[in-house]
Amino acid sequence: MPGAFATTSTASARASSRGRPTDCSPPFMPLGASLRFRPATALLGRALSSTSSSLAGSPAAASARRAAATSSSSSSLQPTCAATPWGPGASAASHRRSPACSAGAAGMSSSSASAAAGAAAEAASLAAPAFSPPGSEILDGAEAAAGEGGPALATLETLKFDNTFTAELPGDSSESNVPRQVSGALYSWVPPTRTGTEPTTIAASADVARLVGLEPGETRRPEFALIFSGNAPLPQTRSYSQCYGGHQFGHWAGQLGDGRAICLGQALNAKGERWELQLKGAGRTPYSRMADGRAVLRSSIREYIASEAMHAMGVPTTRALSLVATGDQVIRDMFYNGNAQYEPGAVVCRVSKSFVRFGTFQLPVTRGADEIGLVPLLADYVIRHHYSHLEEGSANKYAAFLREVAQRTGRLVAEWHRVGFVHGVLNTDNMSILGETIDYGPYGFLERFDPDFTPNTTDLPGRRYCFRDQPEIGQWNVLQLARALVLANLVSQEETAEALQAYATTLTEGYESGMAAKLGLKEYSSEAAAGLLGLMYEDSADYTNTFRSLSSISATADSDVGGVDEASGLPAELAAVLGPLEEERYAAWRDWVALYRRRLQKQGLPEEERIALQNAANPAVVPRNHVMVGIISEAEIGNYAPLHSYMAALLKPYSGEGLDPAWLEPAPKKCRLGVELLSCSS
Repeated sequence: MPGAFATTSTASARASSRGRPTDCSPPFMPLGASLRFRPATALLGRALSSTSSSLAGSPAAASARRAAATSSSSSSLQPTCAATPWGPGASAASHRRSPACSAGAAGMSSSSASAAAGAAAEAASLAAPAFSPPGSEILDGAEAAAGEGGPALATLETLKFDNTFTAELPGDSSESNVPRQVSGALYSWVPPTRTGTEPTTIAASADVARLVGLEPGETRRPEFALIFSGNAPLPQTRSYSQCYGGHQFGHWAGQLGDGRAICLGQALNAKGERWELQLKGAGRTPYSRMADGRAVLRSSIREYIASEAMHAMGVPTTRALSLVATGDQVIRDMFYNGNAQYEPGAVVCRVSKSFVRFGTFQLPVTRGADEIGLVPLLADYVIRHHYSHLEEGSANKYAAFLREVAQRTGRLVAEWHRVGFVHGVLNTDNMSILGETIDYGPYGFLERFDPDFTPNTTDLPGRRYCFRDQPEIGQWNVLQLARALVLANLVSQEETAEALQAYATTLTEGYESGMAAKLGLKEYSSEAAAGLLGLMYEDSADYTNTFRSLSSISATADSDVGGVDEASGLPAELAAVLGPLEEERYAAWRDWVALYRRRLQKQGLPEEERIALQNAANPAVVPRNHVMVGIISEAEIGNYAPLHSYMAALLKPYSGEGLDPAWLEPAPKKCRLGVELLSCSS
C-alpha cells in the first residue's frame, strides 16, 4: 500500500521534499496481541539494585539531579514498550522527526521571547471570536438537580467534612509555614495566605458542586469567592498540604510535596462519599521551596478547562469545582529567560477522592528505617478508603492493590491515546494512586499528528513524555511505586512482575478496544489502524478532526455522508479535513479508504449502530492550546464569555452541535512557543 509506511526511497524522497530529514521514516508497526516489555523481574531487579542512599543524597546532589532532569533520561530501568502502532520500542529515537518545535526555553533570548509573545497574541486574535457579555452567570453545566427527591445539598455553612486523611495518618509536628524538610509525616497543617484583595468567582461547575454536596447556587455568593481564593476560612474544617517526593524526568528529586496546593478538607456528601477540596495557588506551604505558592490566571484557566473537559470525554481525571480570580498580581518568568512579568492571580479548586500520589509512597523509603513504616500505614489507609474490596479474599492485599493501581494506570494511558492527550509532565509525583489524570500543567492535545509531540518546553531535549512514549513511562512509574512497596516488605518481586504484566495487558486491551471504536469496528485491526496513522503522519492530518470524519465513510461509496469530493476522489468530509494534497497522496488515502470499506463490509454492522459507536469514541471538540490562548487573553481583560461558551461545547464533546469553526481549526504545522509549546511556569 503506497504511502502507508515511509520505508522506501520514494517515501524518503517525498519526506525530504516536505522539509523532513530523509532518515525520518514514520515509526509505525502493527500492534500484536500484547505489549513488548522487558521481563518485569529483570526490570525490578535493576530498580532494587539502586539503594535508598542513592536516591536521597545531599541537597547539592539533588539540585544537580534536578538540573539534569531537562536532558533525555535514557535510564537502564526504562522498559521497551510498543503500545501503539507508532511505538518502535528501543529504536524510537532513530525514527523521530527533526523537531519543528525546537525552541529551548532556558536559553531563549529576549527577541525570541518577543516572538513568542507575538505568536501568542496572533493566536489570541484568531482564536477568540466575539461573544455577548457574560453578565453575572458563572456556572458551567446544568444547575438544576436531576429530578425531585435527590440528596439534600448544603450551604457553605452546613457543608460537612470528615477528614480521615489527617485523622488517621501522622502529621507534621511543626506548624511553621516556611520551606523546610518535613520528616515522619504525610502532611502539614497549612492555612491559605490571604491576598488582601477582592476575589471574583469566574467560573464554577454545577456538576462538581453537587458531587461534593454543595448547592450550586452557593458559588454565586461573595463568601464563596473569599473561601475558594484562600481569603476566608471554612470554620468546620482545617486545611493541610501533603508531603511526598518523586522522580522528575527520570531523576529522583527528593522531597517535593504540595508547594502551592492546600486541601481545605474532605467534604462529605449525602451519599457518604468523601471528596477532597484542594486550592491550587492559595499561598506558600512548607513544600514551596523557593516559590510563592501562587498561580496565575493563565494556567488556572487551562486546568479548569482540562479537568472538566476530560471528565466529559470519559477520561479518569481530577475535577474542578471553581476558578476564582484573586485580584492580585503574581510575577512569573513564563519562558525562564529572565523576562519576568506580572500576571493576574487565580485559584482553582481541584476535587478528587484522593490526592495521594505514587511519590507519596516513594519518599519514606528513601529516608531509611525511621520513616519506612509510613509506607504500610499509607497503604492501609488507601486500601481501607479507596480499595476496600481488596481487604478480604486476597492472599496479599498489598499485591492486589499494586496490581489494581497498575491496571487503572494502564486504562488511563489508553484513554489518553484515544482522545490524543499528552500530559507533558509524567513525573511520579504527578501520578494519582486512583488512576486519574492529575496536575494539568503544560499539557496539550495532538493536533497535526506527530507521535513525538510534547507540549512541554522542558521536555524538548529528550521528549521523554511525548505522546508516543506515554505507555512505557506509565509502566516505568508503576515500577517506581512497586519498588517502594518491595522495600517496605509489602510485596515480592514476583508479585511486582505480575502487576507490571497486568499493566501491559490492560493497556493493550484498552488501546485496541478504543482504537476499534474510533474506527467503528467490532474488533481491532492493526492493518487499518497502522495504515491510517501512517497516512496521518505523512500529511500532518489533525488527530481529532480526521477520526471524527471517519463516521461519514460508508461501507459503500454511494452512501457516504456528504458524498464524494471530486478533486480528491475521497469522501467529502475526510477530504475537507485533509485539505489540498498532491495526487500521489490522494491515491494513498483512496487505497486506505478502500481497505477500510472492506473492513466495514466484512463486519456487517448496521450503519446507524456503527456511526453511533464511532461518534461516542471520537470527540468533535477538544481543548486546543491556540484556542485557549484567545480565551485567556479575553479573561485577562475581564471578558469571561468566551470561556463559558467554550466550556458549554467541551461539556458535550461528542454531540458535534453548535461548535464555532475556530474551535476546530488545527494549529499551524510549526509549533509556536507560548501557544502550542508551554513551560511549567504557572
